[in-house]
Amino acid sequence: MPVLVITGTGTEVGKTVTTAAVAAAALAAGRSVAVLKAAQTGVRPDERGDADEVARLAGPVTAAELARYPEPLAPGTAARRAGMAPVHPHEVADRAAKLAVEHDLVLVEGAGGLLVRFDAAGGTLADAAGLLGAPVLVVAQAGLGTLNTTELTALELRRRGLELAGVVIGSWPGSPDLATRCNVTDLPEVAAAPLLGAIPCGAGALPPADFRKAAPEWLAPRLDGTWDAEAFRVRMAPQPG
Repeated sequence: MPVLVITGTGTEVGKTVTTAAVAAAALAAGRSVAVLKAAQTGVRPDERGDADEVARLAGPVTAAELARYPEPLAPGTAARRAGMAPVHPHEVADRAAKLAVEHDLVLVEGAGGLLVRFDAAGGTLADAAGLLGAPVLVVAQAGLGTLNTTELTALELRRRGLELAGVVIGSWPGSPDLATRCNVTDLPEVAAAPLLGAIPCGAGALPPADFRKAAPEWLAPRLDGTWDAEAFRVRMAPQPG
């Protein structure tokens, strides 16, 4: 798995922290890692972007981004409004492939969800994943409403012939409600893919050393972690009403 594309079921679902956790676990396993942000929006030239945040939390990764736009909008819209060149899927694929030559793992983080448009032609992260032939990891919300958006994302990946590596819950609450606990069982069913982790809410605020130490505990062995999905499901399963 030299390249792994990371998308979300929407915005603010925990993609960047999840990307950092995957990077940290891979580094702990002795792998070299590069992180590519396909298009950074809502950040000025002098501000830290998502790839920089992954590096801060995870450790010594190669951090790269293709473009950044000042307004917090979909990349295609942000590029048009700023009068800047958009990012195209083939550029994402080309950069990721070059990084893969010198790294054991390249993580490509999208912006928003799978079908957020990069350019006027309607190019998306899904198109870049297709060009790369890379599996896609979906970061999902924990609570009510996540089953619909997760299933829609999974269906679109399969319609395009793309591999869904699995689902990670991007922000697991300290006191999960009934819907959230039930979703531990239901998410892998609607996605028809394994649940590969659950990142604790607030993990991104941990000191980097603590984040790096804990990251493998949040992720399944396929992502270089030690997290046990079945044990987590049993522990979180609510009693029948």
